[in-house]
Amino acid sequence: MSELEKRLHAYRPDIADASLQGRVQAQRFVAGTPMEIIVPVASVRREPSASAAQTTQALFGEKLMAFEDRDGWVWGQLQRDGYVGYIAKALVAEDVSRPTHRIAMPSTFIYPQPHIKSQPALSLPMNALLEITGADAKFSQLSNGKYILTQHIRPKAEFETDFVGVAEKFVDVPYYWGGKSAGGLDCSGLVQIALEACGVFALRDADLQEKQLGQNLMINDLDGLRRGDLVFWKGHVGIMADDKTLLHATGHYMMTVKESLGEAIRRIAASEGQVTSIKRL
Repeated sequence: MSELEKRLHAYRPDIADASLQGRVQAQRFVAGTPMEIIVPVASVRREPSASAAQTTQALFGEKLMAFEDRDGWVWGQLQRDGYVGYIAKALVAEDVSRPTHRIAMPSTFIYPQPHIKSQPALSLPMNALLEITGADAKFSQLSNGKYILTQHIRPKAEFETDFVGVAEKFVDVPYYWGGKSAGGLDCSGLVQIALEACGVFALRDADLQEKQLGQNLMINDLDGLRRGDLVFWKGHVGIMADDKTLLHATGHYMMTVKESLGEAIRRIAASEGQVTSIKRL
């Protein structure tokens, strides 16, 4: 029995997703409970502990299947990208909303009243999902009774057309391992959220994106690159903003930056190795 990718399949020796029965070994298989994220950004962790490594983030309105609920943590799988991990129980609730819209800005606010001075306002990130029950030119009302600026949201099926332009909105955002919001993000998180805003599915981590996305280009032909090409290293990915400029969230500068591709290649080669592939979407 070949081993499945554990980041994308919910199984442990003691418990597993019922849909994996016959494909993995586990003491018991469960169907799971539909739930959703009820806070702006929820950390998904490698272990059920607040001090455990954050592997990704789940955003407001995002759905998941919870296979275990124990000691203040749920263990489950995100429906958006299939990622598996632990989320604090206080950050989720039974699946009740039916999202109709998404946040189309790097971040925006929901308000208790249809007035920009009403408090407390709560910040939501790009690609957070909302169920809108009513709207006018200024404000839209959520199913939870709160309000959001109508100009900052889009119907779920209405997408951006330039994922590089979306990614450029996150220049100078702090680097944050596992992050997926304007509060902080990492290299593959930047790629994922920018593509998602354009209706393109992308897996979460750079190694998975390298296998999934686009067509291979010749690594030794850097003169033929164009806006939107993806450049991969082991554990890192960047987006070409033009034929010479790399846009990426990097731990070297601890933020999202634009820099010369040649300079990035030379610097990264000294610590992490050479470019492993270049992909064109």
